[in-house]
Amino acid sequence: MSYPPYGYPGYPVYGNPPPPEHPQATTIMVLGILSLVLCQLLGPVAWIMGSKARKEIDASGGMLGGRSNVTVGYVCGIVGTCILIAIPVIWGLMFLFIAILGANSSSSY
Repeated sequence: MSYPPYGYPGYPVYGNPPPPEHPQATTIMVLGILSLVLCQLLGPVAWIMGSKARKEIDASGGMLGGRSNVTVGYVCGIVGTCILIAIPVIWGLMFLFIAILGANSSSSY
């Protein structure tokens, strides 16, 4: 009778169970993703919450998990915040460009 190799799906792995996830890990990840897709106003929220949760996970000494989910939300929150800042800047430059073109075209007559 042959046994599947260690770590093969369905084969029980014995030892210490993984630590529980940080209570806000999934929330931070969802907020970060939503800040990219729907509402960039959630970006700073995910960024701040992610920063705090990462510090708590690091300070827990391995008693809390979920660092990868928190990091995903943290990074998406940073990108969402950059988009939040870039959109008004782009709109402002566009209106400035239109105003300059409009002023130049009306003064030529």
